Amino acid sequence: MARKILHLDLDAFYCAVEELLDPSLRGKPIAVGGRPDKRGVIASCSYAARRHGVHSAMASARAVQVCPDLIILPRHQQEYSSKSREVMSILRDLTPAIEQLSIDEAFLDVSELPQDGLSIAVNLQAEIRKQTQLPCSLGIASNKLVAKIANDFGKANKKTGTYPNAIQEVPPGDEINFLAPLPAKMLWGVGPKTAEKLSKIGIHTIGEIASWPEADLMKRFGQNGLDLAHRAKGIDNRSVSPERVTKSFSHEITYTKDTNDLGRLRSTISRQAVAIGKSLKKSNLRGATIKIKLRWSDFTTITRQSTLPSPTNDAKLIEETAYKLFREHWKNNQPVRLIGVGVSGLQEQSQQLSLWDSPDLLKKARLDDTITGLKEKFGPSVIQKGATQKSDR
Repeated sequence: MARKILHLDLDAFYCAVEELLDPSLRGKPIAVGGRPDKRGVIASCSYAARRHGVHSAMASARAVQVCPDLIILPRHQQEYSSKSREVMSILRDLTPAIEQLSIDEAFLDVSELPQDGLSIAVNLQAEIRKQTQLPCSLGIASNKLVAKIANDFGKANKKTGTYPNAIQEVPPGDEINFLAPLPAKMLWGVGPKTAEKLSKIGIHTIGEIASWPEADLMKRFGQNGLDLAHRAKGIDNRSVSPERVTKSFSHEITYTKDTNDLGRLRSTISRQAVAIGKSLKKSNLRGATIKIKLRWSDFTTITRQSTLPSPTNDAKLIEETAYKLFREHWKNNQPVRLIGVGVSGLQEQSQQLSLWDSPDLLKKARLDDTITGLKEKFGPSVIQKGATQKSDR
């Protein structure tokens, strides 16, 4: 039997929540994001704003130029998280086979339910609207790949001027026919560079990828070429995984004004390292690869990384490694627009304290964990550095 996979996406989620908080915003061009005078970026925008050319990831200053009536709201993350939990609870009442991709997106495997996929999607959309007053769109197919593309297609073709509330089904066996006329860029794995390379050899649609010789795609794109060939034919055997594995932790900041103040930059790296260290310990994880991201005044962006001999969640070590990377690549006191620190190559903490670790490392790790536990229980000031004193004897 073919699987029944749903892809759910909450339409313009942040803006939909803002309209629930303030109904007077309904129908108006609104966006959630940073202030235009602080070099903010749009995180989400309403469909009324999209009609004027506003889109996510657009600079807020540019957004108010293309849409002078745009209302930009600050994030209310607690409200978004609360609403997201309500929706995910509804999904779990339907099936335990849920893979949450983000705060507003998820896959569901409803193969075990007796109803057909379309009926399940229609009822689920109505239930979410009833319980949360939030709009959502769904794609239905025999696998995750096609369900996601179906949802994107359905939303793009629902020309309502407001929340699409779309439902798009691709019946089993119709995957290739559905995908064939769609632009190549709609296929997972086809970013701007790959799309440009495909265009140069005359490939513009997913169907053209599917009919192209696999051997030639592999020659041009390596393993990704074979993956593209399979995806273009609608092949995707991945299961819906209820537990998603965190692959990295990171923090970054865009300065209001570019800076080359070394003290300020070092302080930023330190704060980011502390936040990441805390997140790692809370998740019982350690990471082996420390990364730094830098963006200069001309928007040129670089990322550099260093792999440690042993994974860590120690904020000081993360800071020292990140700062070393920064100094190696910060030339001529260049003003910095954005700086970020990240840790990847994660493993569970219990896997780290092996026989290969030195006694000193083991002792330090245990001490760090003890101190972290005390601070979480009694507050950050429970342990402080003491001054060295001479003995009176």
